[in-house]
Amino acid sequence: MAPLKEKIGYGFGDMASSMFWKVFSYYLPFFYSNIFGLSLADAATLVLVTRIWDGISDPMMGIVADRTKTRWGKYRPYLLWVAAPFSICGILLFTTPDWAYAGKLIWAYVTYVLMMTVYTGINVPYGAMLGVVSDNPHEKTVFSSFRMFFAYAGSFIALAAWEPLCSLFEHHWGFSVQTSWQCAMVVIAAACFVLFLCCFKLTRERIKTVSKVSIGSDFKSLLKNRPWWILIGAALSYNLFCTVRGATVAYFFADVIGGEAHIFIFSIALLFYSGLFLSIGEVANMFGVALTVPIAKTLGKKTTFIMVNAALIGFSIAFFFVPVSPAGYWWMLLLQICISILTGIMSPLVWSMYADVSDYSELENHTASTGLIFSSSSMAQKFGGAIGGAAVLWLLDACGYITGSTETAGTVAQSSEALNCLWMLMTFIPAGVSLLAIIVVSFYPLTTDRVNDIVARLKEQRLSASAEAAQDEMTDFANTNS
Repeated sequence: MAPLKEKIGYGFGDMASSMFWKVFSYYLPFFYSNIFGLSLADAATLVLVTRIWDGISDPMMGIVADRTKTRWGKYRPYLLWVAAPFSICGILLFTTPDWAYAGKLIWAYVTYVLMMTVYTGINVPYGAMLGVVSDNPHEKTVFSSFRMFFAYAGSFIALAAWEPLCSLFEHHWGFSVQTSWQCAMVVIAAACFVLFLCCFKLTRERIKTVSKVSIGSDFKSLLKNRPWWILIGAALSYNLFCTVRGATVAYFFADVIGGEAHIFIFSIALLFYSGLFLSIGEVANMFGVALTVPIAKTLGKKTTFIMVNAALIGFSIAFFFVPVSPAGYWWMLLLQICISILTGIMSPLVWSMYADVSDYSELENHTASTGLIFSSSSMAQKFGGAIGGAAVLWLLDACGYITGSTETAGTVAQSSEALNCLWMLMTFIPAGVSLLAIIVVSFYPLTTDRVNDIVARLKEQRLSASAEAAQDEMTDFANTNS
C-alpha cells in the first residue's frame, strides 16, 4: 500500500498539466480569434493541425519512455527533465508578437507545436506511471482518483484566477490586453514548474516492467488489442464532450449571457462570468472524482461509464431550455454542477480502464508496453480536443459569428444563426457525443470478473518471468567464471 504523501505527490503532476490544459482548451480559441488576431478559419485549422501532430507524437513518446532506463525508473525522470521547457513554451504560446498577419500565423504554429510537443514529453510518461506505482487494480483506481482530484483542483485555480489575473495586469498595471494575457500565463507557468518538481520528489516506481520485443511487435500487439480500440473510441468521445462545451463557454458568455450579467445572493450581486461558471464546474469535478471509487467498485467500470453518459445526455438537453435571466443563471450553474460531477467521475474511470487494458496487453503478449498503452489515452484526449476545438471555431465561422476584441465582446450584434449555434454547442451537440460514447463502450469486454482474472494470472506470469531472469543471471555468472 503506497503512503498518502505519494498519492498526493502523484496528484501534483496532473494538477500542473491540467492548469495548462484547461486554459488551452477553454481560452486559447478565444485568445487566437479575439486577442491574437487570427481569423476563425485560420484559428480552427491551427488548433486541428497542431493537436493532431500532438496526438501522433504520443505513441512515439510512449515507446521512448518504455525503453528509458535510469536510477529513477522509466517514466518518473521526465517530470524533472521537461518541467522547465513545459513552462517556458506555455509563456511563448500566449505571447503576441507585433508582426504582420503572416508572421503572427507562423509564430502561432511554431509555438503551439512546441508547446504540445513538450506537453507530450512530460504528460505521457506521467500517465504511464499509473501502471507501475502498484500491481493492485483497486489501488490504481485510488491513485487515478487522487490524480483527477488534484487535476480539477489545478483547473479550478487556473480558471478562477485567469480572468482576474488578466484584468489585474491590464486595468491596474496598465498593460495592453495582449501583454496581460502573457503575464497571466507567466504566473500559471511558474506554479506548474514547482508542482512537477514536487511530483518527481514524492513519487516512486514500484513495478519493474521490461519491453522484450521490438517496436514493430509492440505496435502490432497494440493494433490487435480489441479493448484498446474500444476504449480509444470511448475516451475520444468523452474528451470531445468536454472540449466542445468548454471551448464554447467564453463565446457563450460574451454573446449570449453578456458582460453585465449578475447572480444575486440575497442583496449581494455577483458578476456571472465564464471563469466563475468554469471554476465552479471544476469544484464539482472534484466531488465527482471522490465518488468514482465507491461507484465503480459497486457497479463496475463499464456500467458506471454507460450510466454516467446517459445522465450527461439528459442534463445537456435540459440546459437548452434554461431562460437567459437572473433566475435562469442559477439553473445554468446547477446544471453545470451536475454535468461536472459526472465528468469528474469519468476522468479517473477512463485512466483506470487504461491500466486494465495495459494489464490485458501484458498478459496476452508477454511484454510490457505501458507507456505505449497510456500514450494512447493522451492521444485520444488530444484528438478529442483537436476535433472539438476546431469544430467549435468552424461552426461559428459557418454561422457568421463576428469576432472582436475583449472590449467589444458582447456589444457586437451577432446573428440569430450564430446565437443558435452557441446554444447547440452547449447542449445538443455534446449530448450526441455522449450517446456515441455509450454505443462504443457497450462493446468493451473487460468486465470486473475478467479484470480480476487477468490480475491473478499476470501475477503468476510475472513471478515466472522473474524466476527465469534470475536463473539466466545465475547461468551467465557460472559461464563467465567457468
